Amino acid sequence: MLKGTHHVAIICSDYKTSKRFYTEVLGLEILAENYRAERDSYKLDLALPDGTQIELFSFPNPPARPSRPEAQGLRHLAFQVEDLDAAIDRLTSFNIEVEPVRVDEFTGKRFTFFQDPDQLPLELYEV
Repeated sequence: MLKGTHHVAIICSDYKTSKRFYTEVLGLEILAENYRAERDSYKLDLALPDGTQIELFSFPNPPARPSRPEAQGLRHLAFQVEDLDAAIDRLTSFNIEVEPVRVDEFTGKRFTFFQDPDQLPLELYEV
């Protein structure tokens, strides 16, 4: 029935800041960008190399995402990387704070976390 993930939708508080983060820092490709006047909202369609998409939305005055204590629902978004150290170096070159590298106790794979401009937890998982 399910064949994969098509997209993940993210609502941001500052469209220009988040657009820069996801395109310039993370390197996602812009597929489409639309302004919806009736909602005073942007919708930015972004693509990862494997075809998975991220939809970035802006809305006027969206409520902040609760981070502590952890709320029900989506906990974080994880991206596959081949070279974790190179990915960390890229993030830190943009002054993005990255947590210390950990090792998955079940797979032995290395991973780390960082946050987007709205403090959405993002993970880099070395494959």
